[in-house]
Amino acid sequence: MNFEGLDPGLAEYAPAMHSALDPVLDAHLNPSLLQNVELDPEGVALEALPVQESVHIMEGVYSELHSVVAEVGVPVSVSHFDLHEEMLWVGSHGGHATSFFGPALERYSSFQVNGSDDIRQIQSLENGILFLTKNNLKYMARGGLIIFDYLLDENEDMHSLLLTDSSTLLVGGLQNHIIEIDLNTVQETQKYAVETPGVTIMRQTNRFFFCGHTSGKVSLRDLRTFKVEHEFDAFSGSLSDFDVHGNLLAACGFSSRLTGLACDRFLKVYDLRMMRAITPLQVHVDPAFLRFIPTYTSRLAIISQSGQCQFCEPTGLANPADIFHVNPVGPLLMTFDVSASKQALAFGDSEGCVHLWTDSPEPSFNPYSRETEFALPCLVDSLPPLDWSQDLLPLSLIPVPLTTDTLLSDWPAANSAPAPSPRTMLDCRRAPPVDAEILRTMKKVGFIGYAPNPRTRLRNQIPYRLKESDSEFDSFSQVTESPVGREEEPHLHMVSKKYRKVTIKYSKLGLEDFDFKHYNKTLFAGLEPHIPNAYCNCMIQVLYFLEPVRCLIQNHLCQKEFCLACELGFLFHMLDLSRGDPCQGNNFLRAFRTIPEASALGLILADSDEASGKGNLARLIQRWNRFILTQLHQDMQELEIPQAYRGAGGSSFCSSGDSVIGQLFSCEMENCSLCRCGSETVRASSTLLFTLSYPDGSKSDKTGKNYDFAQVLKRSICLDQNTQAWCDTCEKYQPTIQTRNIRHLPDILVINCEVNSSKEADFWRMQAEVAFKMAVKKHGGEISKNKEFALADWKELGSPEGVLVCPSIEELKNVWLPFSIRMKMTKNKGLDVCNWTDGDEMQWGPARAEEEHGVYVYDLMATVVHILDSRTGGSLVAHIKVGETYHQRKEGVTHQQWYLFNDFLIEPIDKHEAVQFDMNWKVPAILYYVKRNLNSRYNLNIKNPIEASVLLAEASLARKQRKTHTTFIPLMLNEMPQIGDLVGLDAEFVTLNEEEAELRSDGTKSTIKPSQMSVARITCVRGQGPNEGIPFIDDYISTQEQVVDYLTQYSGIKPGDLDAKISSKHLTTLKSTYLKLRFLIDIGVKFVGHGLQKDFRVINLMVPKDQVLDTVYLFHMPRKRMISLRFLAWYFLDLKIQGETHDSIEDARTALQLYRKYLELSKNGTEPESFHKVLKGLYEKGRKMDWKVPEPEGQTSPKNAAVFSSVLAL
Repeated sequence: MNFEGLDPGLAEYAPAMHSALDPVLDAHLNPSLLQNVELDPEGVALEALPVQESVHIMEGVYSELHSVVAEVGVPVSVSHFDLHEEMLWVGSHGGHATSFFGPALERYSSFQVNGSDDIRQIQSLENGILFLTKNNLKYMARGGLIIFDYLLDENEDMHSLLLTDSSTLLVGGLQNHIIEIDLNTVQETQKYAVETPGVTIMRQTNRFFFCGHTSGKVSLRDLRTFKVEHEFDAFSGSLSDFDVHGNLLAACGFSSRLTGLACDRFLKVYDLRMMRAITPLQVHVDPAFLRFIPTYTSRLAIISQSGQCQFCEPTGLANPADIFHVNPVGPLLMTFDVSASKQALAFGDSEGCVHLWTDSPEPSFNPYSRETEFALPCLVDSLPPLDWSQDLLPLSLIPVPLTTDTLLSDWPAANSAPAPSPRTMLDCRRAPPVDAEILRTMKKVGFIGYAPNPRTRLRNQIPYRLKESDSEFDSFSQVTESPVGREEEPHLHMVSKKYRKVTIKYSKLGLEDFDFKHYNKTLFAGLEPHIPNAYCNCMIQVLYFLEPVRCLIQNHLCQKEFCLACELGFLFHMLDLSRGDPCQGNNFLRAFRTIPEASALGLILADSDEASGKGNLARLIQRWNRFILTQLHQDMQELEIPQAYRGAGGSSFCSSGDSVIGQLFSCEMENCSLCRCGSETVRASSTLLFTLSYPDGSKSDKTGKNYDFAQVLKRSICLDQNTQAWCDTCEKYQPTIQTRNIRHLPDILVINCEVNSSKEADFWRMQAEVAFKMAVKKHGGEISKNKEFALADWKELGSPEGVLVCPSIEELKNVWLPFSIRMKMTKNKGLDVCNWTDGDEMQWGPARAEEEHGVYVYDLMATVVHILDSRTGGSLVAHIKVGETYHQRKEGVTHQQWYLFNDFLIEPIDKHEAVQFDMNWKVPAILYYVKRNLNSRYNLNIKNPIEASVLLAEASLARKQRKTHTTFIPLMLNEMPQIGDLVGLDAEFVTLNEEEAELRSDGTKSTIKPSQMSVARITCVRGQGPNEGIPFIDDYISTQEQVVDYLTQYSGIKPGDLDAKISSKHLTTLKSTYLKLRFLIDIGVKFVGHGLQKDFRVINLMVPKDQVLDTVYLFHMPRKRMISLRFLAWYFLDLKIQGETHDSIEDARTALQLYRKYLELSKNGTEPESFHKVLKGLYEKGRKMDWKVPEPEGQTSPKNAAVFSSVLAL
């Protein structure tokens, strides 16, 4: 509905317009309508009241059946008959929506859609209702719950929407474009330019989209391309309404007069078969709305704003006798709609009343409506009596009141023990506690304890007993996921949703339609979890967000084929380039699986163990933490830098002695061993991390002794213990006292928590409880129960400076870990450790003369926790405080914030959440503390270590490779690529693990785990110059992993091609070829290929989008299928490729030729319209051919031609 020709005061409705309603009734108002209705001067919506008197309806003639009040005094802006249920929806100028059920117009639901803007259009769907306001599209359930809320650009002014199919929506308005929105992903998929701006009405038939413009024109557009096919210039002023039925289009509107716009009493009627106007239809009312109401004939209903309604045939003459009057409460009718069954008409007026006219006493709104769900009435008073003598009577029939008190049936877990039976005896039986006398007299030698037998029990016999009220919990070795002893039915609801294990749901398109943005709204990159041994994703993120480690690793490059530091540097580079898209650690984990030490330490998990969660993830990640630091330390100590990678030597991190990993993580110590003979032995050593050692204490000790974390940490660093050691003086093993003194503290303090049994878990829980009581006592009445912050506090959230004056109880629960600790080296080689708070810093001042006094303050940077969830086998997540430099690079802002990293789920969190450990489901595993101002101590410049020499000729790994088998010519020095150069690329793959899928009951296939692919061949072809089309890289990738399928039909790879002993191909390592591609990406070349997205994903490369020219998308129309390279080559180039198998040289060269053809057809992209016609012909030809290339009679593939004969002479 267009309001340009009406009173300007109605176009912009304000509630103040009706602020002083007079209770005197309007002359047209039915007195029975407002019985018992109080007219509210504030314009607040009142109850809808049906007419009290019965109304006689004459069959076949439209008469008023009911009138109701939606909102008193607030004009109705839109009405809509529900297409699925017997309901009428009404939207108001105040942004309020109301629904009425059935012809009696009983109020069903009423809710606010928008607080400031009017509702402009309503569309019913199967599961809810779409509401369009000025710049907002909201999808809500019929009861009022929000399904999604899509906010458009604030500069948009939307007026109309059109549902083209069940999941696609077009939205138009006063701007010069129409937006297409996918309702499944709630994302904008297409934006169509509109030559004539101002689309206020949209209709659709099986031939065209119809767009009505504010200028008075109606445009007809193609259903597939949205291109204008025809245009009718209906009115000189503005368009009010139009409708389409069969081959007729009827429109009403305003014409320009000397005094302004005037309502035109001639309806314009057009014949869609001949695309021309027929005789205009003169009517006797001022038409504002019109609809076709086809029953026996194609009659039109024309409505004026004053309430007059006239029916007439579009090709006949209007009869004044066919006019009837709607009696609106207000002066104007604002909206009009017709039900799908054509039995009901709905009118909404400017005073908030809705009028229902029908042609039968019991109309239906739809031909086939489903049953409407209503709220269930209270059944308490109508419950039948219960017979207690019936044993099978369900006790759930007894209504129980809602209460916050403890119920009698809530037995403590300790008091609920199963009765002993022969079948359950083994399940209920638990190992008895060790006799206190044995513990008292025990002497430890190493990790083995010896004690005399007290003879209190028979040998190898113990009495059976049920678990006691204070029973101990199973150890981690018995129940791998439950060190805190959850019951037989664990309370899984305690695990917060964001901490649960995330999985990728695969469709027939793989990962292309999976919405990763739903899990990660930040610009940081997550890591995909479906790769074997991806349990270490959280630790990779921790290392990445350590700025000196990130820079050091990216500056490293060596010649080792499987170097973890090199692969980690490549992965860090991908994380740098990503803008929120997840990355894969394929190549890093591939190298990790080849390290013998990793397998010896049990760090390589089988797929079955990883899926079922049989491994103890907390112990596993702590061992992995020690392993990776040691491995990186060893890799950095390599002094011999090969000539091919000599660029790495220029790194600012390189030193002739110890590695920078050692400088960052290593702690220098003195180990003193004192024998009882008096001889003392002192030796120096270093360690990269510490393991927490908890105080000894009897399990019966429940006094709750308070230990600061700093005390436990000092005890773990300066460890004193009695053990057997070799004494050179006594020349035998003797009991010795071993002490440890610290010479130099590390810059990054790494701590393994070792919470591997219920004893350590109980210790953390007890200390958290004691700390909570002390904090409550300290703060007194200042603690708030609810976690409410002022606006200024939210700005400080997550930063070390952000101090909340009044902490909440929720923030203090389950907290024992400090955010900062202070360490001081004493003159007698001692170490003082204490918890450091912001209050201490205000008292003592920040970082007082560290170098002079040996005082260091460490801030918590990351915590890695083990999430206990027996449904999924548990998982590992990390809390990481992301520094200013990372936010500056990604978001252009300078601040610090704590984030949760759960594989590809990344979410900002409160800093207190990083130190809260509910031992029932969240167990700490690893802690990282860093020195204050750590980044200022290191040079953080990154110099790309990959040089052009990687593209020069190299020897093949294959023993049988001959010069005659060479399929490529390496680049000369004068051919080195420059920025913007074209390179044709194609890759072939083999399968390492088959896809895991299940067949559902409805016959559809669900992918549980995709097949694991490995790159087998990579080809790069020159894209310009005299040797254009000649490959300069054609590497077959050697693999040590078992190949289950060579995919010869699609890859051209045969068994033996990847084996260095028998292969005749140019065989290289994956790292060697990866460096070549990385150099080409870094130099800025543009890759041309077909389906490059999958190629780069399997190769594990992140390529900027402006460096990828993919022929899959160049020759693709929206909402159409992707076209194969084979069909494109046949259609555009008259080439028949991929006859028996695929060949990467042939495919890369063909992609280059197709790109040249694209530039030719589109005139270098300057004529999209002409190229669109070419694509249209392509798709028409494809449909006729069923997308199959005709079989050739005597085909000679381009790859068999003597292409290289003239070039081999070079």
